[in-house]
Amino acid sequence: MKHSDVTKKGYTGYVLHNESRGPLTKLFPQEFPKLIGHHITHKFGVTADQVPDEADAQVVGHAVGDGIEALVVSINGSTDRPDGSTYHITWSLDPDKKKPKDSNDLLKNGWEKLPKPIDIKVSPKFFSF
Repeated sequence: MKHSDVTKKGYTGYVLHNESRGPLTKLFPQEFPKLIGHHITHKFGVTADQVPDEADAQVVGHAVGDGIEALVVSINGSTDRPDGSTYHITWSLDPDKKKPKDSNDLLKNGWEKLPKPIDIKVSPKFFSF
């Protein structure tokens, strides 16, 4: 890793593998026009040397609001992100009404627990701003 990469700010998270995304699209047909389903945010305002370790991930909940839909995710047994919000995948949205970050507000109002967790494959990654 180059020094400039280490000092660059961004956020870390877990990218959803295509082998997990495909089956999830069948279980959770998108509610809104734009399907996102890309990653789970871990921490904001960090550098590239702070990528989290590999993790066990499961979809454990679902929420739909006005123009946005999210899947709640458990990372290593917890849905609690380090910043106090909830691990999730922004699943779909109406781009005229919402942005992916609006999933955080949606989940503050509660979410529906799934009857059984769904194992998913993810890989840790750094995303630069």
